[in-house]
Amino acid sequence: MRTFGSLLVRGLIVGLFAGLLAGTFAYVLGEPRVDAAIAIEEAGSHAHTHDHGDSTEPAAAEEEEPLVSRDGQRAGLFLATSLYGVALGGLFAVAFTLLRRKLRTGNDAYAALGLAAAGFVGVVLVPFLKYPPNPPAVGDPDTITKRTVTYLLTLVIGLLAVWAGVALSRWAARYGEVARLAGGVVGLVVTVVAAYLILPRINEVPETFPATLLWQFRFASLGTQATLWLLLGFGYAVAVDRRPSRSKVAAA
Repeated sequence: MRTFGSLLVRGLIVGLFAGLLAGTFAYVLGEPRVDAAIAIEEAGSHAHTHDHGDSTEPAAAEEEEPLVSRDGQRAGLFLATSLYGVALGGLFAVAFTLLRRKLRTGNDAYAALGLAAAGFVGVVLVPFLKYPPNPPAVGDPDTITKRTVTYLLTLVIGLLAVWAGVALSRWAARYGEVARLAGGVVGLVVTVVAAYLILPRINEVPETFPATLLWQFRFASLGTQATLWLLLGFGYAVAVDRRPSRSKVAAA
């Protein structure tokens, strides 16, 4: 019987490696889109300054130096994804410990994979479909509080939707496997659709912003999260797998 400390250490280590690899994904596919979005923002700022003239608004004509340079931001990307991966790995280990007995499978690896899939749907996919992320050049600074609150609310709803799907799936299991699968899908979808209809619609993307760049950034962001959760699920599944290795079986 593994102790909680052992499971937690495994989660932290797996989360660290998953965060590093997710950061690599974000660096390769996400950072070029961020640079392109910043270039568009800077071009628009220069055009606005030129239209108003330097003499009338001298303060606005001066470019504000960012608090952190782009090189610093790129380096900080790996630090951020690593810390996020470690924190997520720790939370994943805690959730695995608390929910393991309620997961109806005798295999720890399958339990870890199922928990990772449910976490990705509730924590990432449901909020993404309602409020997809925007690059730096998109968004009104005055609405950042509203956008943060609605996103966190959507995250909570995503977890509730997963719980509703699991609960309805188990209730419908008495009528067969098809009913169990249909019940899980219905419980998840109905909860998500009801929440989407209630939550406010937020769209601050300018009409002049390139749609291709926008969706490339969004899919890069989704891919980063998918990489993190995929590696976390498979890595933790390997870490907690109780099946004997082939070498031990052959030796026996």
